Amino acid sequence: MSYQLQTVKRLFSRSSFVFLFSLLVLSTNAQDGKTIFNQKCATCHSLTKDITGPALAGFEDRGPWSDRKKLYAWIHNPAGFMASDSYTQGLKDKFHGVVMTGFPDLTEAQIDAIVTYINAPPPATTTPPPGGGAVKEPESDNTLLFGVLTLILAVVALTLLQVNSNLRKMSDDKEGIPAHEPVPFWRNKVYIATGIIVLFLVGGYYLTQGAIGLGRQQNYEPEQPIYYSHKVHAGINQINCLYCHTGAQEGKQALIPSVNVCMNCHMAINTYEKGPKLVKADGTEVNGTAEIKKLYSYAGWDETKSQYTGKGKPIEWVRIHNLPDHVYFNHSQHVVVGQQQCQTCHGNITEMDEVKQFADLSMGWCINCHRTTKVQFKDNKFYSIYEKFHEDIRNKKIDSVTVEMIGGLECQKCHY
Repeated sequence: MSYQLQTVKRLFSRSSFVFLFSLLVLSTNAQDGKTIFNQKCATCHSLTKDITGPALAGFEDRGPWSDRKKLYAWIHNPAGFMASDSYTQGLKDKFHGVVMTGFPDLTEAQIDAIVTYINAPPPATTTPPPGGGAVKEPESDNTLLFGVLTLILAVVALTLLQVNSNLRKMSDDKEGIPAHEPVPFWRNKVYIATGIIVLFLVGGYYLTQGAIGLGRQQNYEPEQPIYYSHKVHAGINQINCLYCHTGAQEGKQALIPSVNVCMNCHMAINTYEKGPKLVKADGTEVNGTAEIKKLYSYAGWDETKSQYTGKGKPIEWVRIHNLPDHVYFNHSQHVVVGQQQCQTCHGNITEMDEVKQFADLSMGWCINCHRTTKVQFKDNKFYSIYEKFHEDIRNKKIDSVTVEMIGGLECQKCHY
């Protein structure tokens, strides 16, 4: 009988371990593709629309991506793959010279998981609210799911431990081994120590994440005193970014245009009639003509007399992008010397109505860009001093130079 009890106990313990392990693996793998996509891809790609990079839904039907080996090669080394592939060269031209960041650390299994997530059926669309307002896509948050799953696993684990303890006690009773009174779990040093370690790890993780994210405001989208649509101005009407943000080409700050810059056009344009419907982030429709009247109030412009009253005041725009004081960033260095497009840092600004912060603008994000971005050496007098690199390119020792190679990762370049 003792032997049978021991056998039952071993089988039960093994089965429980296999069950827990399988449940944990399945619950983890189910989220792998989405998690990796959000960590590696979501900064530049959407499933349904072009942003910094192309929309990824149905991507295997375009270009060479039906061949999974070519997809692996592209993700691991975009620049190398592009050298011999016309489709990806066309993507570079389409997206203003932006080349995808390479991810050599991703395994083929992880890439397969991302593809599975991309190819998953989209969720059912929500019926638009009355009034034609845009429906804001709900943000996916699996925190509650993971919390419930963790709690269930903890309860199962404690139950199995208790069953194991009872089986051991039954076995000892049959063999005549003196039984010791079990220590309650709230007085068990092993349980207490394990609980403290778990709390320390969880608390440390969230404390670290909070400290790292301090001051970051990705997707920050404040309401401005005047509803200004970049989609209408920079997108549909194709007003050059530098017309309003003159400092981006000339100095450190991009600058916010004065009221007079707005009035250069809106002295004549006093109504909004033919453009697309203007909608706030919460779905509220905006009267474009009323917003122009707000501009006249700030400018001190008398529309009936077509003259200034002298009672104007500055528009108190809410700042969106704000780097820490110890970080040095020069717009002209990136726009003129580095020949970067506005979309690299600000996203597809020509498709935004109310502007939001596109990237997290973290140190890691900037460093990764410096590691992968190629310097535009051709016809760029700023880089004429790097004779060695010019010579190496002529001798075909190297085919390109990245920002990292010219000191783009040195601390003093960005921190004073």
